[in-house]
Amino acid sequence: MADVTTPMDGHALDEVVTFTSELIRIDTTNRGGGDCQERPAAEYVAERLAGAGLEPTLLERTPGRTNVVARIEGTDPSADALLVHGHLDVVPAEPADWSVHPFSGEVRDGVVWGRGAVDMKNMDSMVLAVVRAWARAGIRPRRDIVIAYTADEEASAVDGSGFLADHHPGLFEGCTEGISESGAFSFHAGHGMTLYPIAAGERGTAWLKLTAGGTAGHGSKVNRANAVSRLAAAVARIGEHQWPVRLTPTVRAALAELAVLHGIEIDACAAGFDPDALMAKLGRAAALVEPTVRNSANPTMLEAGYKINVIPGHATAYVDGRVVPGGEDEFHDTMDLLTGPDVEWEFHHRETALQAPVDSPTYAKLRAAVERFDPDGHVVPYCMPGGTDAKQFSRLGITGYGFSPLKLPVGFDYAALFHGVDERVPVEALHFGVKVLDHYLRSA
Repeated sequence: MADVTTPMDGHALDEVVTFTSELIRIDTTNRGGGDCQERPAAEYVAERLAGAGLEPTLLERTPGRTNVVARIEGTDPSADALLVHGHLDVVPAEPADWSVHPFSGEVRDGVVWGRGAVDMKNMDSMVLAVVRAWARAGIRPRRDIVIAYTADEEASAVDGSGFLADHHPGLFEGCTEGISESGAFSFHAGHGMTLYPIAAGERGTAWLKLTAGGTAGHGSKVNRANAVSRLAAAVARIGEHQWPVRLTPTVRAALAELAVLHGIEIDACAAGFDPDALMAKLGRAAALVEPTVRNSANPTMLEAGYKINVIPGHATAYVDGRVVPGGEDEFHDTMDLLTGPDVEWEFHHRETALQAPVDSPTYAKLRAAVERFDPDGHVVPYCMPGGTDAKQFSRLGITGYGFSPLKLPVGFDYAALFHGVDERVPVEALHFGVKVLDHYLRSA
């Protein structure tokens, strides 16, 4: 096994900042509907992987929607392979709302600014910096590591991880586990307590299209079959619905560990256990679990009509639904009930919920890597309220964990910067992430 105590050198620490800044400057805004060009960013990372002696493959389902895959051969050919993946696209950003231009990649006062700084060109850059440092030092990991940079994660993933999983599964041969975004970031829970939630689950995606039919007519007349009214009533019922608690093993484990850290005695498996009552005692830490103890459905878009004095014959709405593992039947039955007889609903986009074991050797090594570089921090299990490319890669039997390590200062609202204004990442957080990632990948 490689010497896992070897630190990342100064070159690697400089490179992770440079790569993050330069990737941010490559505008890979994904507005949905195919409106994105990841190819320039894909060529950027492929060139740097090639510079580390790897042979990256560029793949496209749609011209310009480019994915990059490369494999690092490990020293133990009998070991299962590990997938390390990150997406190259970002959500839109309105420059007028920002303190700096969102695609400037400006490095100022020890912080890298721009869209993608936390979601997730930071992790993309960490992987590049680690791989290139290994090449300079002649380091090989124990197990094969497959690196994938994907397109289209911020929409349907049909041009990205979905395309790779469905049409190029051979590139991921031997991969049993994967790591990617949204985990191992420092979360300051108050009273000097620093948590590092490592994701071992994701709620499923259930984006819905609702359609109400009715009788078109003049806006001045009585209309008992008004499509807009029918749709509005269904949307109001969905928005006001109180979903029941549905605890998964990952969330139970999170609640149990958080309770211990806060000095609260509970039995998260006991009949009648009330997670809402516990969360009321957890203070800031409740934010890590509150979105994932139940299903959810939030109306997000409405479309109806073309003139103020014309009642349209149809009206449409879209709902962002998220489903806990095992909650699919409840979600379906509840939508039937809430939409009622006058509104039809269908899945606009659907992806499975995920769970990963928190008592696995892999999770233990992820925990150990973080705690090595922040021994005062506390790793806790975490279920992501949203989703990642791990959903698509799960089709290949790959168990996914969220692990993009960052040590953030007190007051740095990491969660708010996902898809938010003034997205940024501290340079020191990137340095921490490179060291932790290197340690884990060489001990995995």
